[in-house]
Amino acid sequence: MNKKPVVNIGIQRFDKLRKQGAFYIDKTDFIREWWETGSEVTLITRPRRFGKTLNMSMLECFFSRKYEGRADLFDGLSIFGHDSDREKYRNLQGRFPVIFLTFANIKADRYTEMENKISEVIASLYNENYYLLDGDCLNTNEKEYYKKIKIGMPRDIAVGAVHQMACFMQRYYNENVIILLDEYDTPMQEAWLSGYWDKAVIFFSSFFNATFKTNPYLERGMITGITRIAKESIFTGMNNLKVVTTTSDKYATAFGFTEQEVFDALDDMELGSEKEEVKRWYDGFTFGDHTDIYNPWSISSFIENNGKYENYWADTSSNGLVNSLMQTGVPGIKQTMEALLQGKSFETELDEKIVFDQLDGSVNAVWSLLLATGYLKVLDLKYVGERKRKVYTLTLTNMEAESIFENMVKGWFGGSTETYYNEFINALLHDNVRKMNTFMNKVALNTFSSFDSGNKPSDQTEPERFYHGFVLGMVVNMADTYNVRSNRESGYGRYDVMLEPVDKNGKAFIFEFKVLDPDEDEETLEDTLAAAHRQIAEKKYETELVSRGFAPEKIRKYGFAFRGRECLIG
Repeated sequence: MNKKPVVNIGIQRFDKLRKQGAFYIDKTDFIREWWETGSEVTLITRPRRFGKTLNMSMLECFFSRKYEGRADLFDGLSIFGHDSDREKYRNLQGRFPVIFLTFANIKADRYTEMENKISEVIASLYNENYYLLDGDCLNTNEKEYYKKIKIGMPRDIAVGAVHQMACFMQRYYNENVIILLDEYDTPMQEAWLSGYWDKAVIFFSSFFNATFKTNPYLERGMITGITRIAKESIFTGMNNLKVVTTTSDKYATAFGFTEQEVFDALDDMELGSEKEEVKRWYDGFTFGDHTDIYNPWSISSFIENNGKYENYWADTSSNGLVNSLMQTGVPGIKQTMEALLQGKSFETELDEKIVFDQLDGSVNAVWSLLLATGYLKVLDLKYVGERKRKVYTLTLTNMEAESIFENMVKGWFGGSTETYYNEFINALLHDNVRKMNTFMNKVALNTFSSFDSGNKPSDQTEPERFYHGFVLGMVVNMADTYNVRSNRESGYGRYDVMLEPVDKNGKAFIFEFKVLDPDEDEETLEDTLAAAHRQIAEKKYETELVSRGFAPEKIRKYGFAFRGRECLIG
């Protein structure tokens, strides 16, 4: 039996991985596919942990003069496997000067810190190519400029430094330069979260213009990231930019593992019996028309851990931007989350270009972000009306995405709020109305604070914020024992919840939420509570449960009356 290759998911350098003979699924056809397109600058967006950095390292190892004579790194791989153009690609290997940068670690709370970290990346590039100062390749003024490139350099020097390095390298090698930029959008996401977006846009607009647009020394450019930031933000005027997103067919199988690749790898690693369960856990990503794409990180981790099922993707990094948008966004976002966490889908229009300035107020912009980051997948796309509007049917990608959402919601109820919430549920199940009131008032107070987006909410919007947070908590905390259904109407805060136990012998619950309304002759919370019960009776909400086989005495009916942050249950 052949020795199984070692799985080392920490390696993101192609040359090191190949030297070790470690586990690797061949993606070198990406080199050919990219080169044959002839695109001057390509932006590819994929979710985190989908092999972007490894593929960029692969491009560097293939094209860079640093790896001249290292065609052995690609022996046995598909890039040299086509007889018709094998010689062509052997001649391309190691031919070009390559600049490879990553912004993966540019995470800063302040704009000045961001600039400083970027200057550190650029200074490292100049230090790696210090040989350019030898001889007469650079004149005296250029050598003086070279020495000004250092950590903390002025902004006007930093934005043009990569352009100038391309000039120096082109002159030295007499060959135009390939520029690779990985995780380009990490600092932009941090800028939005930390409140210096406008300043960051000015910096990056100048940087991208100098590096990729007005650069006569550029042979090809490749940019990777998670999101497609709108051209109007940082790619202004870059007509040479070819954008490939998760809904594009281009390069659909170059990032991520296909099902056949996964199943072959499981067979090779003596885990072939786990195929169906692996599919249930980790399948689900869709790129263009290609379905059944798997997250490489999850599959590699599963194999490395000898077939242990865990939510590997959920543990790879923080989800700060997504968490912020979901928690503080408009109520419609949480309303849709309720459906997603119960295995449902929804329809929406969206634009894959992320306009960060719209994220606070646009629900569709949030869904665009969640699709780009891999939490949602496309089930269907239809064209509606004369203008052929794109309407997407979206759902959670797989079990890992569901786990991330559940943990996100639980985090909103962390600390004392979680304790109050759990105590409320315990009191509910034991018919202790007094304790239900005590703990629900504490939950409501804390939930209003948690879901405040920064502006003081009005008395009318506060209950609506609570409703959505409350039901999300129900969905997450009671999903194993109850089916949670909600039926809301837009307007002045009516909201119904039905809890149907999985065990037909258990108690079922009907909740009616009402806000005190003086126009309905309600002066006290007791009046509002009575109105809630009248509505339950008039609408005969218990009919559905009775038809499902629940005895009337097993059905509990509760009204929730609200006035501001004050709640009365009965």
